[in-house]
Amino acid sequence: MELYLVIATFVGATLALLFALLTARKVLKFSEGTERMQKISASIRQGANAYLKRQYKIVLIFFGAMFVILGAMAIFKLLTPYVPFAFLTGGFFSALSGFIGMKIATLANARTANACREGLNRGLRVAFSAGSVMGFTVVGLGLLDLAIWFALLKFVFKLNPTDITGAMLTFGMGASSMALFARVGGGIFTKAADVGADLVGKVEVGIPEDDPRNPAVIADNVGDNVGDVAGMGADLYESYVGSVISACALGVAAFGGDIKAMALPMLLAALGVVCSIFGTFLVRTQEGAGQKQLLGALSRGTNFSAILIAIISLPLVWFVLGKDHWTIYFAVLAGLIAGVLIGQSTEYFTSESYKPTRNLAATSETGTATIIIGGLSVGMLSTLLPIVIIAVCVLVAYFVSGGAQSASMGLYGIALAAVGMLSTLGITLATDAYGPVADNAGGIAEMAGLEKEVRERTDALDSLGNTTAATGKGFAIGSAALTALALMVSYIDKVKSIEGGAEAIANLSITNPTVLIGLFIGACLPFVFAALTMESVGRAAQSVVKEVRRQFKEITGLMEGTADPDYASCVDLCTKASLHEMVLPTIVAVIVPIVTGLVLGCTGVVGMLAGATVSGFLMAVFMSNSGGAWDNAKKYIESGVHGGKGSDCHKAAVVGDTVGDPFKDTSGPSINILIKLLSMVSIVFAAIVVGFSIL
Repeated sequence: MELYLVIATFVGATLALLFALLTARKVLKFSEGTERMQKISASIRQGANAYLKRQYKIVLIFFGAMFVILGAMAIFKLLTPYVPFAFLTGGFFSALSGFIGMKIATLANARTANACREGLNRGLRVAFSAGSVMGFTVVGLGLLDLAIWFALLKFVFKLNPTDITGAMLTFGMGASSMALFARVGGGIFTKAADVGADLVGKVEVGIPEDDPRNPAVIADNVGDNVGDVAGMGADLYESYVGSVISACALGVAAFGGDIKAMALPMLLAALGVVCSIFGTFLVRTQEGAGQKQLLGALSRGTNFSAILIAIISLPLVWFVLGKDHWTIYFAVLAGLIAGVLIGQSTEYFTSESYKPTRNLAATSETGTATIIIGGLSVGMLSTLLPIVIIAVCVLVAYFVSGGAQSASMGLYGIALAAVGMLSTLGITLATDAYGPVADNAGGIAEMAGLEKEVRERTDALDSLGNTTAATGKGFAIGSAALTALALMVSYIDKVKSIEGGAEAIANLSITNPTVLIGLFIGACLPFVFAALTMESVGRAAQSVVKEVRRQFKEITGLMEGTADPDYASCVDLCTKASLHEMVLPTIVAVIVPIVTGLVLGCTGVVGMLAGATVSGFLMAVFMSNSGGAWDNAKKYIESGVHGGKGSDCHKAAVVGDTVGDPFKDTSGPSINILIKLLSMVSIVFAAIVVGFSIL
């Protein structure tokens, strides 16, 4: 069984990476267009590469320090000797996922713009193919990392399944740490540039979006890649491997160390690759397609993949676990259905095709204040359905897996629901990652002075990208909630396996003051984290606004188009600000669970994890959906309603969109990494908390 499991996982990884490679080669065969388009694309690529190079230098310092700390803990027998190295590989593959995705995105932006000169469907195919490279790179590297570690721990170091999952669980900390750096740093960069470009360019000066006269326009396009592509890739890599590993750990515990419980989530992930590949071939549309037709083209591919994995999962569960446990299949199915429903809920609240966003656009008739109030209301209301969906999913997964007879079996079912939700991540992430490519393509079309219909086509793709990005964020947040629940249980199991740990975590009653205090601390954390990241965006944006104003004031002929702006200065400002600002939120996420454990003990940590998961899920949904609704309300007005571009309604919508930018692209998406990183850090430092806590 063990050998076949390794082979199957390697095959899944190979298929995903090979498909990504072939798709990348297909994208690169398309023309980049005119010399001007190639020059703009090269400038964006150069800025993105420079940012990542400087970011990785800072990240290396953090990972080096953590490797020393974890190494010292291993020397004193507080950790197994594999943990420091697992931490490094988790961070490395997470960073590599984002880097490869960003490289193909910056190579595909001009090609997408040029393809839109030939037709909408051709532009969609190029942008979606670039997104597919990102999606399948993430799942391919995730499966490769899992397969390598499983093979090493089983066949080289001869560990039993319980010790294997315990060691593998900890490399999620490295992946989560890298993801947080990438999401926060990239999110601050992209939104500082976006806010600076919009506030001065659109609102103060009154020039179009992506106008080449705007000094922040290149930085804005660079930000789309380092935040929405590189950051997102690292983020979802971490979600993917985290869900699989936590399911493996809980399965081994539920089945008394039987390897077959570990095999199921890994095989589900491998088969999900095949289903996702089939789904990509169904994404195409007709010329002149509207928002609903474009969305239907992408939904056709993702829905087909989901249906296919749902069909395949039943015989897989029967074969791996046997007929006595075949009902666990419904836990996988519950996760799949929950993912689709959360996506549809997000689409309803953020797409311009539906009432919430259209009604939000109408509030711009009475000014900026009302559209901001309306956006906050939409975001808050949008939390209800995802909470109900996750609650039903958890209940179904728990009881169909045998939770009524065995709590450990029920918890295994919840973890499998998260794996089911992410099993077709290859195509789901492709629909998300294509958005920044289309956004860049629109910017290049504007800056290169292409025909009006080209910009109309790229705007149609970009508007769809806003919806799919919001849907992808909702999907990631939903899977994060399920994974965080599974990791919290893994933490409790980890503590119980340590000498003296069973007594330390015996009383998890809500009336236990340490649990209660932990709940309050955990519930507060997402708010503090969101405040830190929002404030960081604000500070970075202020510096960009001042620089853009300075250039419009001091560069003679800039407004007339007879002089060129200094694009490099804005890129450099965003780079310095984002790299400086990303450190504190990441340190908070690592330090708080350790300090909480040392003061309140293991029960306080469990309370903290529960509080952070619940409030973090709500905050992430609220912020992501508010931002998405504001963005698409602006796009809806730009289509010609409520006065269209340049009207007072449009200016109000631009301000609303500017407020929503850090909501949906910095703070909101980062929170789902936060709630998982808290669990990972808690698991890694569990032995220290058991041995040295005050209470």
